[in-house]
Amino acid sequence: MSEPVVEAVDVVKSLGKGAAQVQALKGVSLALRGGELTLLMGPSGSGKTTLLSILGCMLTPTRGTVRMRGRSTEGAGPEALARIRREHVGFVFQSYHLFPTLTATDNVRLALDVRGENSARAVAKANDALARVGLAHKRDAFPLELSGGEQQRVAIARAIVGAPSAVLADEPTASLDGENGNAIMTLLAEIAKDSSRGVLVVAHDARILRFADRVVHIEDGCIVGDRRGDAALEKDQSDCAVRHDAEQHERVER
Repeated sequence: MSEPVVEAVDVVKSLGKGAAQVQALKGVSLALRGGELTLLMGPSGSGKTTLLSILGCMLTPTRGTVRMRGRSTEGAGPEALARIRREHVGFVFQSYHLFPTLTATDNVRLALDVRGENSARAVAKANDALARVGLAHKRDAFPLELSGGEQQRVAIARAIVGAPSAVLADEPTASLDGENGNAIMTLLAEIAKDSSRGVLVVAHDARILRFADRVVHIEDGCIVGDRRGDAALEKDQSDCAVRHDAEQHERVER
């Protein structure tokens, strides 16, 4: 099995302060591997988006370790984390986050601009990425001239144009109808075939299960199930909640 492109090890994340503080993640470990589409599922408030944000270095863990390509991000400041995101992570969100005054090509090229690539080669890369998602004929179109499915394809092209190690998608089909949602998941599954890249999709829609190589279930900040392929092997990790309860009890006794 390939080495993880990004992994979280025993990650705890606390949100809020004082009496309002909650443990969004309670000792979670998850490794994302190249050549695999992982589906992260769970109810609202289970910690899905928090875990995605930590894997993407948008949030730092309260405790635990995050490794990107085997290198720990511990101690990295905001600038270093931003550099890691630029070099290794492509994000896809439910809201497409496209600039309405920019063409499809220019929206994709933005991901290269922040890396210092602003030459004619960057334009060619952006157009190649659009061609890969089936939008070569829409490269001069503005977002308002595109359907919701097409806008999401532009967002995916922007996510992959820099050849990231990980593509992290947060509810990428939630704003789409069934046909367009299936098209987007088919595209993400195709992108995940690259052995140098892992794809993580956060979702709650069971209809897209068939696209996943691996399905991970999270509840109350703990991973409670992990299965791959037809074997559907369940991996109980509910002990993270047990560890959390024990730690809380120990603090109270102190």
